[in-house]
Amino acid sequence: MYYAEVIEPPQRLWIWEKGVYKDENARIWLSIFTENENVSFVIMRQKDIPLGAPMSPNQLAPFPLPLMYQLYPENRYKSIDSRYWRIVYHIKFQGTEEMLLELLEDQR
Repeated sequence: MYYAEVIEPPQRLWIWEKGVYKDENARIWLSIFTENENVSFVIMRQKDIPLGAPMSPNQLAPFPLPLMYQLYPENRYKSIDSRYWRIVYHIKFQGTEEMLLELLEDQR
């Protein structure tokens, strides 16, 4: 039987290229953005993949996700654009970390 571990989330996530973030420990996070019924979510999954050169903010526009997330109290991230994203869950299952972030309603 397998169990998911609840673990501490990264302190910061910086965008590297579209859909790819790097945390303070140089771990890579792949992101998937989705919206449904006026709710915005991003799924982040930690994966070891080869990286290309980082993209500049000009190369990333337009992109629906922020350039950086910083961990704040109350289980949420504040993005560089001053929006808050609630950590719905952050687990580690069979060696893979995954987070689900929800854009807080008053931040859309």
